Amino acid sequence: MLDARPFEGTDSYIASEDLRTSVNVAIALERPLLIRGEPGTGKTLLAEAVAETLGTELMVWSIRSTTRAQDGLYVYDTVQRLYDSQFGDGDPSNIRAYIRLGVLGEAFQADKRVVVVIDEVDKADLEFPNDLLWELDRMSFHIPETGDTITARQRPVVIVTSNAEKELPDAFLRRCVFHYIAFPDPEQMAEIVRVHHPNLQDDLLRAAIEAFYVVRQMDGLAKRPSTSELVDWVQALVVGGIPAERVVEELPFLGVVLKKPQDLEVARRHLAVRAQRGAGVQRRLRDG
Repeated sequence: MLDARPFEGTDSYIASEDLRTSVNVAIALERPLLIRGEPGTGKTLLAEAVAETLGTELMVWSIRSTTRAQDGLYVYDTVQRLYDSQFGDGDPSNIRAYIRLGVLGEAFQADKRVVVVIDEVDKADLEFPNDLLWELDRMSFHIPETGDTITARQRPVVIVTSNAEKELPDAFLRRCVFHYIAFPDPEQMAEIVRVHHPNLQDDLLRAAIEAFYVVRQMDGLAKRPSTSELVDWVQALVVGGIPAERVVEELPFLGVVLKKPQDLEVARRHLAVRAQRGAGVQRRLRDG
């Protein structure tokens, strides 16, 4: 039987009170939970944390531009059947042998309730979300090739993630519990970093977070750094033995934080301007 404990986050996933409430409401209402937020805010990791809390399996359906709704239900392998009819050892008359259940199909057939994450739904065609509605509402689907109907033994917990790259249909939105994961503020970010670096010195943690938000606020960045980049950056600072007082001033190991050449150039210009201003202040102080 599924663990009925409410979701409170986990030791490795820090969730805000609003996010915890949204998760628990979606589970109680048996509605898909639609999670939006910029890349790196932990949308997919949330699904892992929910599965851990519920003590159940996580199934991931990663969406691409060519993904069809039916792919999540089942795939009819006509190519393999044709091959077997000509060269293979299989029995092409047994159509069921060429039916492969997709992620949702497997979730419907699971012996116990599972968590399904439909990851980056906005990568697919605009009609994709609407094509899912019928199956998500009914929790069953028909396979015309075999005449079989697959009905969910247990209704899965469905989490849908979106990077807000395109608008989703209103009909789909109405059937979801929606939550936007805002980028963590410095206080919450400190909690997240502590999860990954529990022995980090306080002064280095403060300096790294201050420097990180300085970088994120630079004008002209094509890709603002996310939480995962900060966690990696802190590790680089520790391994490199960089003292806290140098972090904000020098922004060392920026290649860990910024992954695009144009963004590194933006940061270099920022540092050059700051150095010029600092030199000007020193001259004014010296000249009285």
